[in-house]
Amino acid sequence: MKAKEIVKNFSNPEKIVGFKENNEFIDLLSEVSDISRLKPIYIDSEDYYEFVRHTAAHVMAQAVQRIYGRNTKLGIGPTIENGFYYDIDIDTTISEDDLPKIEEEMRKIVQENLKLEKLILTKEEALKLFSELGQTYKIELINEINDYYVSVYKQGEFIDLCKGPHVEKTGDIPMYGFKLTSVAGAYWKGNEKNKMLQRIYGILFRTKEELEKYLLQVEEAKKRDHRKLGKELKLFLFFDESPAIPFWLPNGMFIKNTLISYMRELLYSNGYVEIQTPMIMKRELWEKSGHWQNYRENMYLAFTEDENIQDEPSIAIKPMSCPGSILVFKSEIRSYRDLPIRLLEFGNVHRYERAGVLHGLLRVRGFTQDDAHIFLTPEQIKEETINVIQIVDTVYKKFGFDYSVELSTKPEKYIGTDEMWEISTNSLKEALDEIGIKYDIKEGEGAFYGPKIDFHLKDAIGRSHQCGTIQLDMALPEKFDINYIGEDGKQHRVVMIHRAIYGSLERFIGILIEHYAGKFPLWLSPLQVIILPISEKFINYAKKIESILKENKFRVKIDTDSEKLGFKIRRAQIEKIPFMVIVGQKEMEENTISLRSRDNGDLGNKSITELINILNNSV
Repeated sequence: MKAKEIVKNFSNPEKIVGFKENNEFIDLLSEVSDISRLKPIYIDSEDYYEFVRHTAAHVMAQAVQRIYGRNTKLGIGPTIENGFYYDIDIDTTISEDDLPKIEEEMRKIVQENLKLEKLILTKEEALKLFSELGQTYKIELINEINDYYVSVYKQGEFIDLCKGPHVEKTGDIPMYGFKLTSVAGAYWKGNEKNKMLQRIYGILFRTKEELEKYLLQVEEAKKRDHRKLGKELKLFLFFDESPAIPFWLPNGMFIKNTLISYMRELLYSNGYVEIQTPMIMKRELWEKSGHWQNYRENMYLAFTEDENIQDEPSIAIKPMSCPGSILVFKSEIRSYRDLPIRLLEFGNVHRYERAGVLHGLLRVRGFTQDDAHIFLTPEQIKEETINVIQIVDTVYKKFGFDYSVELSTKPEKYIGTDEMWEISTNSLKEALDEIGIKYDIKEGEGAFYGPKIDFHLKDAIGRSHQCGTIQLDMALPEKFDINYIGEDGKQHRVVMIHRAIYGSLERFIGILIEHYAGKFPLWLSPLQVIILPISEKFINYAKKIESILKENKFRVKIDTDSEKLGFKIRRAQIEKIPFMVIVGQKEMEENTISLRSRDNGDLGNKSITELINILNNSV
């Protein structure tokens, strides 16, 4: 039966746009047999966007075909965060000036309120259909599908190969809740060897007001872009000689090291011990962990000096630190009395990310993880999880972040016993409940090797970033046969927790730059105070102030340029230095300073003692 026919079995049927079964979305146009596992998706839920944005992508492709002709070849058109895109292949170059014209045609299609139909075809029927339509990219996709049947969706004259989900009619798309934002080039299937297509991006929200709020947020985000501010504040650079791996400049290195020092102090006091594992390890290790078989295309591989390039690579630069931590743990016989053992590593890892997903510090190919692997007994899961959550809370509050929490449970495909999954999942739930943290349950979205807790930071302009994670692992303890000696004198399988708080130092710093708009708090600012003499004759007095501030452990320098004071103040503001100390004749005679704050402007004349108190209270 059609999913549309069963909505009456659920509350508020008029608001249901579709269903979810495990991680699969099912629209009202689809056939269903077993309704017992279906979770209804309502129009006021976040999952609603998966339906309406996907349909908007089809409407955009239909509008492009109406404007530029039916010979427009279509690639793919998925939903993305806050919106959608479609890859197209036409002879005409589409510019951003053309987007309003496409938007106008989209609104006409919305007003036409075309019904969507879902058709199930054999692969042979689908190949014939799309061959007649001249849609070569669709033919390529069909040939890659292993199933005998494929689904297509039709609205008016437009037809597309698609799994869904969709809303029932084009009129369900909010008329003024969407906007086309940009055009970019995109290689077919993300492969640089394939043809470059044109990708049109759009955003979509429930109302015009939500859309306008988001657009304001985007404008604010441009001002805060960490790539722009990182260059202006001399934090980091990228060079073609090492693509997508940052070169840290002194200011950026200070911030990175300060974050590491803060985390070290916090974790050492919570029973963590620090290790460092090699960046290069043998192929056999990665085969045992499963990375060689399942992650090889994202790994940097190498040969030893006695091999030639016709051999299989025998070593790899580590993409993650867990196998190294396991070797350290297994280097000794461990008793239940030793557990939990908390191994911390600020591990430098390298992953070959495709060019299309790279984004400043937020997605790089080489980065530092604040990684820790905790080895414990099943009985210790709850207590240890509480400990990690408390540390996460302390860290995020330090930076002024609000955050939300998700608990992901057993997926359809998993390893380990049902009993172990039940113990692990219940332990995570009990830990969250005991602390009193509100969390959403993501049924069936755990990793195949265990349930997990994810932390999503909310930055100063409302954007969400997934950073912290607590993951229970039942796979690697099996693969590496990791055990401890129990109270009964027998060997027992250890439980392993992977946990990260920053996640990636590079990504976290990128988030911090945008969260603070480059205005780092005093304790994290590479330069805390700049002294601005009104003229050269006050430099000696400025040096006296500098010496006193350095004795009090503040980071300070004197601006000795011969520029006018107004220029120096503007430059210090651009460099986002927290405090400016101005000295001239009056200040020298009275043994005082004139103080300006980056955030609060002129603070007036202060004694040196008052200056130090203000700085100490700002740290």
